[in-house]
Amino acid sequence: MMISIRGEHLEVTEALRDYVEKKLNRLERYFEAPLTSDVQVKLSVVKGLQAIEVSIPLTGVLLRAEVRNSDMYASIDLVVDKLERQIRKHKTRTNRKIRQEGGKRDLFKVETSPVTYAEEEEDFELVRNKRFALKPMDVEEAILQMNLVGHNFFVFSNMETDTVNVVYKRDDGKYGLIEPAM
Repeated sequence: MMISIRGEHLEVTEALRDYVEKKLNRLERYFEAPLTSDVQVKLSVVKGLQAIEVSIPLTGVLLRAEVRNSDMYASIDLVVDKLERQIRKHKTRTNRKIRQEGGKRDLFKVETSPVTYAEEEEDFELVRNKRFALKPMDVEEAILQMNLVGHNFFVFSNMETDTVNVVYKRDDGKYGLIEPAM
């Protein structure tokens, strides 16, 4: 597993680098073959809290987790726990789908002992379906509309690109834009 670690407003010491690598290398036990993709790790300080973001690109899925804590080592432990839960969920779903379709070898290692993960078996219950007309507007107007309705995201038709976009409020108080790749 190739791990790329960078610090933002934080010096990445050798001890911190070793701890991150040791903890993330534990995740390799969940995969049948060694990971060929680069694992991206960003360590930073956000509003006085020690933050870590980890992105692991896999075939067909991106595992991503972010944690903020007063202690960087605790943040690292918590982000690895989050990633393990995501891997187990994805593993359960993927292996179930493969078994139902038949054939292909499991992408993840199969547990030798019968372990069930209750949380991974959850079904997603859709509790509300909402339809509305998308008014063409620019990004600034969409941000204003989002703030007016008090939501943390807003779906709109971008008048400049004639595509459906989403603006959202980030944790740092700034805004983000999601638009389709062309």
